[in-house]
Amino acid sequence: MTGAVSPDRRRFLTAGAAVLGAAASAQLWLPAAAHAAETPLPDGVFSLGVASGDPLPDGIVLWTRLAPDPLNGGGMPERVVPVEWQIAEDHRFRKVVRRGTAQARPEYGHSVHVDVRGLRPDRAYWYRFRTDGQLSPAGRTRTAPHPFSAGGSLRLALASCQNWQHGYFTPYADMLQQDPDVVVFVGDYIYESTPSATALRRHEGTGEPFSLVQYRNRYAQYRTDPDLAAMHANAPFVVSFDDHEVDNDFAGEIPQDPDKQPHDAFVARLTAAYQAFYEHMPVRATAVPNGPHIRMYRRLEFGRLARLNVLDTRQYRSDQATSQEGAQDPSLTMLGARQRQWLLNGLRDSPARWNLVASQIMMAETDLKVGEGKLWFYDAWDGYQAERNRFLEEFRHVRNPVVLSGDRHLTMISDLKEDYADPDSAVVGAEFVGTSISSNGDQDQEAFRREWDPRRPDNPHWKLLDAHRGYHLFDIRRAGIDAQVRVVDTVRQPQATPSTLARLRVEAGRPGVEVV
Repeated sequence: MTGAVSPDRRRFLTAGAAVLGAAASAQLWLPAAAHAAETPLPDGVFSLGVASGDPLPDGIVLWTRLAPDPLNGGGMPERVVPVEWQIAEDHRFRKVVRRGTAQARPEYGHSVHVDVRGLRPDRAYWYRFRTDGQLSPAGRTRTAPHPFSAGGSLRLALASCQNWQHGYFTPYADMLQQDPDVVVFVGDYIYESTPSATALRRHEGTGEPFSLVQYRNRYAQYRTDPDLAAMHANAPFVVSFDDHEVDNDFAGEIPQDPDKQPHDAFVARLTAAYQAFYEHMPVRATAVPNGPHIRMYRRLEFGRLARLNVLDTRQYRSDQATSQEGAQDPSLTMLGARQRQWLLNGLRDSPARWNLVASQIMMAETDLKVGEGKLWFYDAWDGYQAERNRFLEEFRHVRNPVVLSGDRHLTMISDLKEDYADPDSAVVGAEFVGTSISSNGDQDQEAFRREWDPRRPDNPHWKLLDAHRGYHLFDIRRAGIDAQVRVVDTVRQPQATPSTLARLRVEAGRPGVEVV
């Protein structure tokens, strides 16, 4: 896989849906059987665009959701709607390689998830949907390399934390131009917070979402951001969720405020939130929720170059500790027994050159206390010391482990150490905590430095600390990973000026990360 933008890809980035107008498509795509007896669908059923995700060497998930009135439940009739789909080797759809018809069902918000197989590895494809005479925008996607491919490169973007009320999603405009092969999104795709009268962009609704319709409306609002929509249409996403897709700092079936959310009510909220997440994400049928449960931890292979382990650090965790002593309780778990063993097995048995772990929350230590003693964030891996330390010990025996995280609304790039209690402990890996797309908005950089710089002597493993909005971009090759911290000058305007804040390097066979 490569990050270079071919002329064919560049034309796709700028041509838009006009290239695929109804007149041109009529010659290439004959309509399915007519449904003359049914009431025609409202205009604008593809208002939420298209997306793809979870690439395999021979397959990809294609997504759309029919929603002509997206902020009011969707606006679709209560019936099953057939949706035709195509995937082609060219952006003009002259070489269609797979096609079919999916059923958009009202019980799943008229979302469509097509798990296409039989594709060629490491190849760009274009796809689109059609129903009732309406044609979707076209999307471009890419399959993973052949399972035994050991060379080449992978361009990966890391994103997280996009709060609608804090700003526009302008970093995606730059990400689009950087043309990654895959985007890894590690959580906080939406925020469940109430609408604010002073927000730059106000959340829809009148309060926090609790019901399925309310979560659908919130996701739909986020999906209308043009930069996010364009990025979804240009590269496959690998997504997971953190807390704000449900409720701030929830743990398993325990809400942030159990005195205000009884258990049965929170279970109903989880059920609604997980279903809305599934309905709006390009994920496989393995992620269809079962009530208040959803299977999201999974593993994706990019040839022998990289293995990506995607974690779920919310659903199986113990309730957060409330003290330093509590955080060291060996019975606390972030992942649960089954997921923990799955991750350990995947790290031990990996044939890949690079072993990537997508973790919603930070793994490296954050000591908030200046001077003697320690003070941790209990919601992060610091609050689950015993389990975190077990993984760091395991990393000594893992080939080139790199953790990709989010949550903090900061860029925090660190060496992973076997034992943070020992300053001379061995470095066993690297972690990139990606800054947010928009959460926290345009921060006061001087105020940030006054707060965080005094903590740096107590955290010598931090290699880079910054509070601009943006994302991280990685060019992964056998010899090393070249990383860029891409930032924008503002998220308070619909357009922004991007730049490279820093460049970093992880050398194969040499644990840790260096600023270059």
